[in-house]
Amino acid sequence: MRTQDAYVRSVGVYLPETVDVKWAVAQGLHPEEGAEAHGFTGVAVAGEVPAPEMALRAARTAFERCGQRPDEVDLLLYTDTWHQGPDGWQPQYYLQRHLVGGGALAVETRHGCNGVFSALELGAAYLSADPARRTALVVSTDNYGTPLVNRWNAGPGFVMGDAASALVLGRAPGFAQLLSVNSITVPEGEELHRSGEPLFPPGATTGQSMDFHRRTESFLAGALAKARARTEGGPSLWVTVHQKLLESVERSLDEAGIELADLARVAFMNNDRETVEQRCMGALGLPLSMSTWEFGRTVGHLGASDQLVSLDHLLTTGELGPGDHVLLAGMAPGVTLSSAVIKILATPPWLN
Repeated sequence: MRTQDAYVRSVGVYLPETVDVKWAVAQGLHPEEGAEAHGFTGVAVAGEVPAPEMALRAARTAFERCGQRPDEVDLLLYTDTWHQGPDGWQPQYYLQRHLVGGGALAVETRHGCNGVFSALELGAAYLSADPARRTALVVSTDNYGTPLVNRWNAGPGFVMGDAASALVLGRAPGFAQLLSVNSITVPEGEELHRSGEPLFPPGATTGQSMDFHRRTESFLAGALAKARARTEGGPSLWVTVHQKLLESVERSLDEAGIELADLARVAFMNNDRETVEQRCMGALGLPLSMSTWEFGRTVGHLGASDQLVSLDHLLTTGELGPGDHVLLAGMAPGVTLSSAVIKILATPPWLN
């Protein structure tokens, strides 16, 4: 989607202290061979700080940085990937009570690790639909320190870190502009992230842990059997996913009016080096040095917050400046491929 008058007024991050991966290996929580292969050095761990409280802290930082009043928000989009609190309760209202007030439409969005992309697309469209609407707040937050997930060994190619991020999107000019945002789904990969487990009753209600290693192995075994049985050839799921990621990026670049050569940096999800280098940067024909891998390996995969936390890092370290274009890209269950292009218009006010 080519966005119209969608500006980034501010970003905010809550990133807790990190725990060294070497400690996790010594404790038997993370396999040593996995640590060597993945290349992660640390994981952000929030302890007992609830995810909604983390989101509140990130959002407060965002508003303090830009000087805008939180009660001026017209839309609150709260995205997450893991349990936020008691069942039957919705976390977005925690932010309404403690920050933005009751005047905004507040919605929890569940789009896996690409939740921020869908929230940006929905937020931009919501603001453009009515001239009276001026501001949308996008937040993402997760704390994976619960009994039903082993953050150190939850799936192939990643370790799970805790974080919250916030972005204030507005129609009034800001320090950056959201030029485009897109998502494409490969529905034939829907089973990948649930394979081998029943749809009902939901695993969390029976004490079933979230184990993407087991699900991936189940899916691959089934896919291999199907491949041996079929008589006609065709592209594998992974080839299709690769093609659709490139298609999403090409669409976002085209709608932003730029080319790959115009990009200053790329913020992909915080997966292991092989995934970042081969599935994203190599596929785009770009060097790993243009990615945020060196930062991401120090904090782990932060759910849907990877790209916004990386954007904040690039801004605060001076690695992005006025005139630069940054590509955000990600993959999530579905299988969904998402991308967005942001242009930095000026130095963020809190860095002046």
